[in-house]
Amino acid sequence: MKDLNQEIIKFDYDQNFKDDDFYVSKSNKHIFDLLNRWPKWEKNFLNISGENFSGKTHLINIFLKKFKGIKIESNLLKNEDLKKIKIHQNIVLENLNTAVNEELFFTLCNIIEQDNKYLIVTSNQPIVNLEFNLNDLKSRSKNFLLQNIDKPDDDLIFALILKNLSDRQILLDKKLIDFIIKRIDRSYGKIIDFIYKIDEISLKKKKSIDFKIIKEVLGE
Repeated sequence: MKDLNQEIIKFDYDQNFKDDDFYVSKSNKHIFDLLNRWPKWEKNFLNISGENFSGKTHLINIFLKKFKGIKIESNLLKNEDLKKIKIHQNIVLENLNTAVNEELFFTLCNIIEQDNKYLIVTSNQPIVNLEFNLNDLKSRSKNFLLQNIDKPDDDLIFALILKNLSDRQILLDKKLIDFIIKRIDRSYGKIIDFIYKIDEISLKKKKSIDFKIIKEVLGE
């Protein structure tokens, strides 16, 4: 355990965690810094895109804790929400996709512009790639400042593995984590799924996670 802690310190694991255990790396620093510069943005409309488990909601929660605002799930957007946003400067629309009520979303965008508010939209893919039926909404989507969370780099993969194993009260030698980093698919979802599977197999076999279990889950 002592050796592992020393390796973590060298890795700057502790100092890279900012605000509620969010790990800042090359993959997400540009967005983390932008959110912290509010309201000094180029536009009042911001779209944060990235795959599932990439940290979009985590970033939003940190932002709202610091700057306040209201968060609405896009598929649950309704007329009453357009009244609720009046008292808020920052409005967040989470998990935008083509199932959203396009008329309401367009109206929301107009309110943001008219009242000089700020709208942050999160989505799995950039908003300009979504196939909206409403032409006015297609045009409006081009006015968003686009920010994408990149695929995780080695540092972030290390942090994700370590954090998720720690949440499960599992300690793993650094050489095992290094072995995983070199072989795992650079996808946030695949990383989370991998951790779940090695934990599951470890519990079923009633043995500690080792190279054999890791190789089994990696398909080697």
